[in-house]
Amino acid sequence: MTFDLASLGWDASYDRALTTVDAGDRPGRVTRVDRGVCTVLTADGPVRASIAGAVLTAAAADPVALPCAGDWVTVRRWPDQRITAQRVLPRRTTLVRRTAGKDSSGQVLAANIDTAAVVEPMHPAPDVGRVERFLALAWESGAAPVVLLTKCDAAADPAAVAGSLAAVAPGVPVIAVSAQRGDGLAQVRPYVAAGRTLGLLGPSGAGKSTLVNALAGAEVMGTQQIRRVDGKGRHTTTYRALIPIPGGGAVLDTPGVRAVGLLDAADGLDEAFADVAQLATACRFADCGHGTEPGCAVRAALDSGELPVRRWESWQRLQREVAYEMRRRDARLAAAERAKWKRITKEHRGRHRPA
Repeated sequence: MTFDLASLGWDASYDRALTTVDAGDRPGRVTRVDRGVCTVLTADGPVRASIAGAVLTAAAADPVALPCAGDWVTVRRWPDQRITAQRVLPRRTTLVRRTAGKDSSGQVLAANIDTAAVVEPMHPAPDVGRVERFLALAWESGAAPVVLLTKCDAAADPAAVAGSLAAVAPGVPVIAVSAQRGDGLAQVRPYVAAGRTLGLLGPSGAGKSTLVNALAGAEVMGTQQIRRVDGKGRHTTTYRALIPIPGGGAVLDTPGVRAVGLLDAADGLDEAFADVAQLATACRFADCGHGTEPGCAVRAALDSGELPVRRWESWQRLQREVAYEMRRRDARLAAAERAKWKRITKEHRGRHRPA
């Protein structure tokens, strides 16, 4: 079985990256990773490849270096028929969230997506704060964000809900979707055209898997019915998976999460809160704390109602979170640097100890 990798996004820039790898290696795109084993779609079809030692060594220092769904890798078949993923090619975009551990490290949710879709259910009601947080993550990834409001068939006035969400997503398309009825799918399909990848990010039960099935035209992801009690869906997807779409393109489905921790998303926050950032540039003083300073454009917008208090408080909360995580990261890197030099000094003294 052969496969056209160009339909998944392979192009000349990746060809150039291959000039530095061994001639026997061949490229492929990771569709799934399970406990150190990658499912990789190559031109000759899918293969199962274990992760090479060099990649594992790099990941020991930085977990973000581990292959993830969406990555382009090179694979090698050995004489004993083992297949290994030898190298992760440079990523164009990376969707990274903060892990729950104490080391302030990152976890890659998706790689090389062209569009990062924040999927939020319209019923019973969208969580505006969660949309803002996910949008900051999407902007930071380098992909173009879009908001997909699912289950619009259950809303009394989908257009009104979409309009209200557009106010907290400046510069981002907001599309009302019903995978069951097909509403909005025509607006979504250009994001999964040949050579393009759409990544889905959202909470459990938002209807991501149902949307994937609708775009693929087949039951490729398992789904569950919504609960009648509260209208919410139940968690279905438990792993990240890249799904090729007939005719070209792909969708990358991620497990549902209630919220994601932001790691180093200062630029993403500026994009997600472009309205607040623009107001801040109009303050009289460059270091305005937006409190009692004279000429504060943010405070004036709050007093006039132009800037909703809820959005301002959300921006402040996320700014504090990102600043805290950046301090933790810097402390972790500094500690690792001190430990490295302590080890080097100890080894040097051992080699030069008098006999």
